[in-house]
Amino acid sequence: MKKSLSLLFSVMLVLVLALTGCSSKSSSDGKNNGAKSSAKSMLETVKQRGTLKAGVNDALPGFGYIGSDGKNTGFDVDIARAIAAGVLGDANKIEFRPLSATERFTAVQSKEVDVLVRNTTWTTNRDAEVGLSFAPVTFYDGQGIMVPKDSGIKTLKDLEGKTIGVETGTTTELNLADQMKAAGVNYKAQTFDNADAVIAAYESGSIDAWTTDKSGLVSRQSTLKNPDSHVILDATLSKEPLAAAVLDNDEKWKDAVSWIVYALIQAEEFGITSKNVDEFKNSDNPEIQRLLGEKDNNLGEQLGLSNDFAYQVIKQVGNYGEIYERNLGPDTPFKLKRGQNALYKDGGLLYSIPFR
Repeated sequence: MKKSLSLLFSVMLVLVLALTGCSSKSSSDGKNNGAKSSAKSMLETVKQRGTLKAGVNDALPGFGYIGSDGKNTGFDVDIARAIAAGVLGDANKIEFRPLSATERFTAVQSKEVDVLVRNTTWTTNRDAEVGLSFAPVTFYDGQGIMVPKDSGIKTLKDLEGKTIGVETGTTTELNLADQMKAAGVNYKAQTFDNADAVIAAYESGSIDAWTTDKSGLVSRQSTLKNPDSHVILDATLSKEPLAAAVLDNDEKWKDAVSWIVYALIQAEEFGITSKNVDEFKNSDNPEIQRLLGEKDNNLGEQLGLSNDFAYQVIKQVGNYGEIYERNLGPDTPFKLKRGQNALYKDGGLLYSIPFR
């Protein structure tokens, strides 16, 4: 009997120790998980610093370039300014970091910049392996090819045996290879470190054509010595959804940037502009109340932003349509039609997730 009791006690002791070990491990794991989840978000870093560091292009007219006043200007620059207004309440609390196509991803990975707003295409590889996390698409584009008007080149087939310039570190080289293979066209791709080098080679006649996003072709055509002596082929080689990007695994920061972009789109849908936004502050429309953070609506607070973040964005920078028209619209040298970049209700692809 004593032996049985002793054996039973021993078995129970082993079980208790085993359960204690499991509990300790679970507790330890919990602590580790807690430590991991409590990692500081870039949102807190930006707010504490009081300045947004944005990676942009400084050589692409219409999207990101240095204006005659020496300041950064363009569509992407205004998107970055909107993010500063939404996060910090001031569109001017921003530092612009000019980045080349080859520098841009490293700048995000090393946290040299908080957000990348530089004509960057959202792709599988960049989302997964490169370690970026993308906000909503701000510009739907497609790759095209520019040739001299007097070259006689009108289709991809006409590029047989020609040399085509492409910027390295972009998606354009692979897209070009895919489409030319599909078309059965033999050609030579010549790569360059930056867009300026591509264009210099094109204008000197050392390459027969050059390729990039069609918006980029339109933008750069305006800077050529004789813009009317060049044409963009009708063929579209790819889908190029351009979006702001942040470092992966920081959902809080991505959410803040994403909802600021949605605010730009939703404001245009409601007809709220930088000039009339104050008139909408007393609106009885509950959707508008939620967007502008009026009447105890706290969606901004839920995102880690001020409840009037959308109001600040619209008041200081404008809605999506204002940004587009100011930089790319009919009163600019580019005269880009909205097309796919119109609101969904106007036949485009722009659509805001509900502010609810």
